[in-house]
Amino acid sequence: MHVDMDAFFAAVEVRERPELAGQPVIVGGRADGRGVVAAASYEARRFGIHSAMPTAQAMRLCPEAVLLRPRPELYTQTAREIRAIFARVTPLIEPLSLDEAFLDITGSLRLFGSAEHAGRHIRDAIRNELGLAASVGIAPNKFVAKIASDIDKPRGFVVVHADEVLAFLSPLPVSRLWGVGRVTEKRLSVMGIRTIADLRRCPPDDIRASLGTAGERLWQLAHGVDDRPVVPDHEAKSISHETTFVRDIADTDLLRTCLLQLTEQVARRLRRQKKEARHIHLKVRFSDYATITRRRTLTHPTDVTTEIWQVVRQLFNRHVPGDIPVRLLGMGVSGLASHAVQTDLFHGEKHKRLRHADAAVDAINERFGKYTVHRGGPPVPD
Repeated sequence: MHVDMDAFFAAVEVRERPELAGQPVIVGGRADGRGVVAAASYEARRFGIHSAMPTAQAMRLCPEAVLLRPRPELYTQTAREIRAIFARVTPLIEPLSLDEAFLDITGSLRLFGSAEHAGRHIRDAIRNELGLAASVGIAPNKFVAKIASDIDKPRGFVVVHADEVLAFLSPLPVSRLWGVGRVTEKRLSVMGIRTIADLRRCPPDDIRASLGTAGERLWQLAHGVDDRPVVPDHEAKSISHETTFVRDIADTDLLRTCLLQLTEQVARRLRRQKKEARHIHLKVRFSDYATITRRRTLTHPTDVTTEIWQVVRQLFNRHVPGDIPVRLLGMGVSGLASHAVQTDLFHGEKHKRLRHADAAVDAINERFGKYTVHRGGPPVPD
C-alpha cells in the first residue's frame, strides 16, 4: 500500500483555519524574495501553481491566494499522528517523507479481510480523526502502488490486483516510470516509445543499447516487476542542511557564519542519532548558477562540531574565491556509523573536551531553544 496525503501542508493549515476552506492557499516563502511554494491547495493548483514554483510567480498567477509561512513543527506532529494510524494496521511502514509512506499489509489481511478493507480503514481514520484527506494505492509491489495512489487524486482509492497490473500500466505515458525524466522521455520518443505498453513491446536489447543498464530497469518496471521490500525505519545514509539566500552574498565572512550555523545543525543531528560521520561535504551554488560539491574523508569518524567545522571551513576557503556572489550554501556528512566510545582513544583529551562542550550546548539548546547557545559571528540575513 502507498498512502499519499493530499496537499498536506496546505490541508493542515486549512484544518487549523477553517475559514480558509475553499480558498486558494499557498504554503511557502516570501513572494518578495526567493521564496518557493512548499504546498498548494487544489483550489490554488487550478491556477497552475505547484510545489517548488517561485512564490512570486505563484502570486502573479493567483493574486487572491492566501500565502502562509510553513510551520514545520505542526506538520511533523501531524505526520506522527498519521504514522500512529498506520501502525494499527501494520508495523511494516517505510516513510518516504512527512506526507507519504509505503506499508506492507500482507500480514494484516486476515485481520481486515482484504487489502481494500485495510486501505479504507486507514483512509477513513485519517479523515475522521485528523480531518485530512489521503489518497491510497494498493498493488502487488511498490512501483504499481505508488502510481495507483497518484492516478485519481485527490481522495483517490485505487486497487490493482496481480492479474490487472499490465492492463493498468499499458496506457500510461513512459514518464510515469521511475527514472524517466525529460531527456530520457525524449530519447524514448525518438524510438517511437510513448506509453508503457510501447516500451514493453520493444526488444530489451534495443532498450539496453539506448539507455544502458537503466534501460533494463525501465523494461522491468514496464512489465510490472519490482521486488523491493518495504523497509521499516530506513537508517539515514547522510545528513545535510542548505540554505538559499534572498539576495546573492559576496561577503565571505557572512558566508562562513552561515556555513557554521549549518554545520552546528548537522552535527547536532548526528549526536541526536548517536552517529559519527567519516565524509564531510560542501555545496556551493554561485550567482551564475554554477554549482560545486566538494568532499573530504576523515581518518576517524566524528560527531564533534569543531572537528567537522575545521574541515568545512578548509573546503570553503579553498574552493570559494570570494569574487563571485553565492546564491546557495550547504554542507552535509555521510559514511555514518554508530558512535563507539573506543574511537575517543584515537583523538585524545582535546577531542573529549570538545565532546563535553557539545553535550553541554546540546542540553541547553534542547531545553531553551535550538539557537540559545551557538558559536559567534555576524548575523545572517533571513
